[in-house]
Amino acid sequence: MEVLAIIPARGGSKSVKRKNIKLMLGKPMVFYSIDACKESKYITRVVVSTEDSEIKELCQNYGVEVVDRPLELARDEAKTAPVMVHAVEELEKQGYDPDYIMLIQPTSPFRTAEFIDSAFDYFLSKSDCDSCFSGVFRGVSHGLWKEYHDGRFEALYDYLDRPRRQDVHRHYNLVCENGAFYVIGYEMFKIMEDFIGKNPCVYMSDINFDVDEPSDFEHAERMIEASRSVL
Repeated sequence: MEVLAIIPARGGSKSVKRKNIKLMLGKPMVFYSIDACKESKYITRVVVSTEDSEIKELCQNYGVEVVDRPLELARDEAKTAPVMVHAVEELEKQGYDPDYIMLIQPTSPFRTAEFIDSAFDYFLSKSDCDSCFSGVFRGVSHGLWKEYHDGRFEALYDYLDRPRRQDVHRHYNLVCENGAFYVIGYEMFKIMEDFIGKNPCVYMSDINFDVDEPSDFEHAERMIEASRSVL
């Protein structure tokens, strides 16, 4: 079984300058995702997609392959899915076609190899699902609203027809992607050109944020140190 892990790590970042190689407990942030992938019992190939020469050299020094990303896929407005498509197409030129493709984002440095393997085990147990992502519980369907940046609110349920507490059949849980883990079958990836398929399952976890702001680094370091103290 061939399992490809793609780590997207561009050089630019608006919130934190050169975030992906910013030191975290003495290691560049991308190191933690590389290390987790290399320690996974399932992942058979790891590649980093980057346009940045410093990141490329650093990752190669860690023994990881690098796919040179076109500059147009490294701009602020670029999305992750086309980056993955590009990486897969570059590997296909080598005659490589994996069974599964994982997206491992460097902004979740506290994700471990054990987490990856447990999430993948869960996905493999769901024979009717074509993809899987890790997520966190965000509440039940009734009473939840989303707030936009301009201060407007929009209901996530039909508030004019509020379900009663007793109407269990009308309630459902709300789950948010946490960015720590995505996997999709190769054939479905080729169809969707995305890392979530038509019938995904969710691996529930307590990882509830990405490292995006300066304050997140301090919190992530505490989480990593706490996980080490348990081992």
